[in-house]
Amino acid sequence: MGTTKTDFFTDNQNELAILAKALGHPARIAIIEYLLKVNTCICGDIVNELPLSQPTVSQHLKELKNAGLIKGNIEGNAICYCINESGFEKIKVFFQHVTTHLEKRNNECC
Repeated sequence: MGTTKTDFFTDNQNELAILAKALGHPARIAIIEYLLKVNTCICGDIVNELPLSQPTVSQHLKELKNAGLIKGNIEGNAICYCINESGFEKIKVFFQHVTTHLEKRNNECC
C-alpha cells in the first residue's frame, strides 16, 4: 500500500489533527458543553437539547467518540455518554505548549 500524506507527520500531530477536526463543528461543541453541564447523559437527552434529528446527533456523537473526546457505555437500550478526559488532556498539553512559546517570544513576530 502507498503512503498517505498523514504518514509524513508525527503520531502526535496526526492525533491532534483528529481531535481538532472532531471539535470543528458547532454541534459537537454544543454536545461537549452539554456533557460538561450534566456530567453524563443518554443520547435522547442530547437530542432534546439540540435542534438536530436523532440520526444527526448520533453521527456527531460517533465522531466525538472515535476521536477519543467522549466515552459511551451501554445501559439497557440506551448509551450513556461522558467526557473522555484523556482526549482533552492532549489538547490541553498542546495549547499549554503554544501559550508558553507565545509568552516567551515577546511579540517579536510580524
